[in-house]
This record gives sequence, C-alpha cells and structure tokens, in this order.
Amino acid sequence: MTSEPHRPRRSVLYVPASNDKALAKIAALACDAVIIDLEDAVAPADKVAAREKLAGIFASRPKRRCEMIVRVNALSSEWGNDDLLAAAKFEPDGILLSKVATPRDILEVGDVLDDNFAPDSVKLWAMIETPKAMLNIGAIAELGRDPASRLNCFVAGTNDLVMETGILATPDRRYLVPWLMQMVLAARAGGIDMLDGVSNDFRDPDAFARECTEAAAMGFDGKTLIHPAQVDAANHAFAPAPEALAEARAVKDAFALPENAGKGVIALDGRMVERLHLAQAEKLLAKAAAIGA
Repeated sequence: MTSEPHRPRRSVLYVPASNDKALAKIAALACDAVIIDLEDAVAPADKVAAREKLAGIFASRPKRRCEMIVRVNALSSEWGNDDLLAAAKFEPDGILLSKVATPRDILEVGDVLDDNFAPDSVKLWAMIETPKAMLNIGAIAELGRDPASRLNCFVAGTNDLVMETGILATPDRRYLVPWLMQMVLAARAGGIDMLDGVSNDFRDPDAFARECTEAAAMGFDGKTLIHPAQVDAANHAFAPAPEALAEARAVKDAFALPENAGKGVIALDGRMVERLHLAQAEKLLAKAAAIGA
C-alpha cells in the first residue's frame, strides 16, 4: 500500500457515458468523484458509441478536484478489452472493473495497463458484486498492500448481489448487512477505500439519508449514487462530525506536548489514549482538510 494524500470519496456519482445531458452537469456538481459508466447504464446497442465519447469527456474534464473514474464492461464480455484500452489512453484517476471474482482479475488488468504505459496514477477500483467475489474478498483486498497491483478501492454492487443470491431486498438491508460488514473488514485489511452500493429510489431523500448514516456507522468511506439529488446528503453523512474533529485535535495536541514525547500511552481528560488513537486522529484530520471541513 502506498502512502498517498487522502482523497475524499463521500459521494461518487455514476454518470452514463451515453447521456450527454448528465455529462454536461459534471462540472457543476459537488460530488467527490464521478464514474463514467460504460457498463450497466449503457444499452448493448450503444456500448461502442459510449466508449467513443470518452475522448470528449476527458477533454472537458472539470478543473476542480473531482476524481474521474471509468467503469468498463466485464473483461469477459465482447466490449471489455476495448473499454479498458480506451479508458487507459485518457489516464483517468481510476478504472472500475466489473464482475471481479479473483485476485487474478486485478493482476491481469494491472499487467495490461503496465504494457500500455498507463501511469501509476491510474488506479484500479473493483466491483464486489458476485458470490465468488465475496468468497475471495480477503485475497482480493490483500492486493491493496502491493502498489504494483494498483488496487485502490472496492465498490459494493448491492443490486447484483441481491439478484445473484436471491435474498430479499428490504428497506433496512438486513440480509445484506453481513456481507457489507465483510467488505469493510476486507477493505481495511487491504488498506483500501470501501464505497457502499447505490440506493435505487432517489425520490425518497429521508430513506437515502438514513442509509448513508448507517453506512457511515458501518465504516464505509462513502456511497455510490445514481442521481445528483443524492450528493448533498452523502457529503453530509460521510464528513467528520464537529465533535469528532474536536476530539481528534485534542488527541493530536496532547501527544505533541513535550512531556508526552515518545510515550505510547497518555492520559487525556481522565481516560487512557494510545498512539493508535493518534493515528486515527491524524487520519480524520487529514480527511477533514481534504474536504475543507
């Protein structure tokens, strides 16, 4: 795992590469990242035309700090390989791989990017959306510790998991939660980010806000979105709370005192604080700085 500046991924919006109207709004949105989608959001008949739009999309890339990711079709599909080569040519911040099932899926794509001289800044994101991916998630996540793999982020593909397993999709996601928590655990073990899946009903803002709050409590870094109306709620839910920031500053300041230099454990406001809490505090403060909180 490489040491890189924190990049907030509170709100990550899918934008179909075939939707000119949606593409035109990217620069005005407050989302942390956009995923230019060549996969689910594009009909088979429009796949090639959508891919050909990447040149124009990246030529008009917003100057503000917004990650640009391209989701390609599964490499096993008739469009996948051409999608990958086209996306790599425009040097996006990341390429989101569909239907990842094993570590080999990540490694083989990394080799293709290396062979085509894609810079190290082009990272790989992986959809976790199949039963096989869940069974192999620990081994896949471990690639995050190897900079050569480029693996940088997991994205929960909750709709596909529901479809492929046949579980009941309930408003509280009770049958998905065990797998969601497993994803978070694996992502943390691999040192990569973990994004929650989409909420399909963008007309119910209260339900969406609750889902964001629960996902943040589960440890997700952010949420993937299907509509611009969801951006503000996601940004709010996944931003550090003022109380948490105040506590983080207190921990950092306490360890910076001369009398605490070199100590592994100190007392702060009547409780014991370890250096692991300092690391957590510094990470939270870096996140706040990155989003201007």
